[in-house]
Amino acid sequence: MIKFVTAGESHGKGLISVVSGFPSNLNISEEYINGQLKRRQAGYGRGLRMKIESDKAEIISGVRFNKTLGSPISIFIKNNDWENWTDIMNVSKNNSEMEKISVPRPGHADLVGTLKYNYDDIRNSIERSSARETAARVAACSVARRLLNQFGIEVGSYVESIGGIFSKENYTNRLFDDKGIDSLSAEKINRQSDKSCVRVLDSLQEKKIINKIKLAKKRGDTLGGTFFVVATGVPVGLGSFVDYDSRLDAELSRSIMSIQAVKGVEIGLGFESAFKFGSEVHDEITLKGKQFTRRTNRAGGIEGSISTGMPIIIRGAMKPISTLMNPLDTIDLSTMKKIESRRERSDFVAVPACAVIAESMVAWTLANFFLQKFSGDSIEDLKDNYKNYKDKLYSRTKKNFSRK
Repeated sequence: MIKFVTAGESHGKGLISVVSGFPSNLNISEEYINGQLKRRQAGYGRGLRMKIESDKAEIISGVRFNKTLGSPISIFIKNNDWENWTDIMNVSKNNSEMEKISVPRPGHADLVGTLKYNYDDIRNSIERSSARETAARVAACSVARRLLNQFGIEVGSYVESIGGIFSKENYTNRLFDDKGIDSLSAEKINRQSDKSCVRVLDSLQEKKIINKIKLAKKRGDTLGGTFFVVATGVPVGLGSFVDYDSRLDAELSRSIMSIQAVKGVEIGLGFESAFKFGSEVHDEITLKGKQFTRRTNRAGGIEGSISTGMPIIIRGAMKPISTLMNPLDTIDLSTMKKIESRRERSDFVAVPACAVIAESMVAWTLANFFLQKFSGDSIEDLKDNYKNYKDKLYSRTKKNFSRK
């Protein structure tokens, strides 16, 4: 129903997002997109690049007077660092005296990208595999996030751990029990986590994590971590079990795994559910007024690959960044001999940014399933279809199963 494509290299002129399939008359502004881009750039432990770039989105097409036209939307983000890379990243002129990179970094796409695409310079692999590309993703997904907002659907995130440091407060369990559903809504989570320089919910944990990041810097090392994404206000009925590619949980997992350096995804209790009795895993069904709900939310808001109407809860794991200032061993492709890995300007930790990017990808996936179910050429049509569905959901079900 909707799709986006990004283009651009890490040190090229800029990044481009082209978004299509959204209804007309959706309010969207450059300021709104820039707010999400700013959140992506924040976080203690980021590298020098974040001091150079101040990402600003420029909407080129598809929007007039801050309203979508229903046509493709194109967004441009300038790379400020381009001025320092005009010779290295020139589109047409090849400087034969320029040194080619031949030393791949372990853990990065350097070697596999070079082998796959038959490059003679690892720089070609570095530029597109870089997480700089996610700025264009966040810009594109901001359109989806804005659409969801119109229907009371919010997406938030927080960092659960960095470098193995967890909070003594068990925020995770609160997500799955009935008391935590309201107290940890997506909007509240973002309001609180955005105040932290590492996007955690516990100030004591924040101090410990900062000290661990300082230690990593001193050692020339990097850190990974885990994060949670929570989507609230999601209606029942998104996704399906009839086809493998219509399953909501499968597509959400794919969207998170597509983020650079993410190595694991769980929905709801995830792997923990494999170690418990069924009575400790499944959520009892109850009625709240005329709305079906659950006493708990261990399934993470999805059953049978369809949204239940409960908050959708996703946990992601990000590995440590590949570039180390105290490098590991590798092979120099120009000599085929052992050598220390090269250093490339990089972050020491980027888990807080990864959580924001994951928010964006979740928003995109939810918006796609939302539009598939309710459709509409304009935002007004979409709202009418959604209201009709919500108003009749309970009465229709009751009628279907009433005894005559």
